[in-house]
Amino acid sequence: MIELMNKYRLLCRQLDEYTKQDTAVAFSGGVDSSLLLLLAVNAAKKNGTTVYAYTIATTLHPSGETAQAVRLAEQIGAVPRTIHVDELSEAGIENNPPDRCYLCKKCMFTKLKKDAGKLVVLEGTNEDDMYVYRPGIRALKELGIVSPLSDCHLTKSEIRQLAKNFDVAVAEKPSTPCMATRFPYHTKLSRSRMEQVARMEDYIRSLGFYNVRCRVYGKLVRIEVDRQDIERLIVHGNAITEYIKNIGYTYVTVDLEGFRSGSMDIGRKE
Repeated sequence: MIELMNKYRLLCRQLDEYTKQDTAVAFSGGVDSSLLLLLAVNAAKKNGTTVYAYTIATTLHPSGETAQAVRLAEQIGAVPRTIHVDELSEAGIENNPPDRCYLCKKCMFTKLKKDAGKLVVLEGTNEDDMYVYRPGIRALKELGIVSPLSDCHLTKSEIRQLAKNFDVAVAEKPSTPCMATRFPYHTKLSRSRMEQVARMEDYIRSLGFYNVRCRVYGKLVRIEVDRQDIERLIVHGNAITEYIKNIGYTYVTVDLEGFRSGSMDIGRKE
């Protein structure tokens, strides 16, 4: 707890410096960016400045996420702004290349920076992200985007703890990475296929599961849930299989290793 409080104090000092002028925060509505936005807004109030919450409406995330993020930004006290990006046509990722995350981040944050002008842009990469395959981090560094959470070495679990302490509405919200992560690299991406995956995952979550990923290989779907929930997933197996087959898939499998963030990236290095 002492180490966490030291990190928190360092983060507050950094945000106090950044918000001495108007500031932009890239805001997805997830727990990382929500905590960052809240603390930035608190610092800005003391400095008499404004924080703009930039939500990027993309083709790779469920459409409802954007509206939720805008509402949350308003509740936190930031000025919401929305940037629209069609990565499939603008970022060159139609065939899901291994550097997809780099291309997407470069495309999205270039647009964000153009709109934000001279404002410092902050975003919510955390310490854990620095030790897995995240080629998008390279794009952030190239563009001069600031990542205060990782700079202060705050891990995901520490961020959730702080978010709970501040009653952040999304403190327990599971991570929602882009839908392209559900497909193998070098697979042609389309909105319709990503929407199908979103529907499958929403259905499984509606049955009471927390972390859910449906990884798609042609006509086969590999389902990941938290390992302790696999037995319960099997109980719902008939209903889930029927739902997925009605969407148009032939084979439905369960990954016995359970949910792993970035399981499509195993063995890859930046």
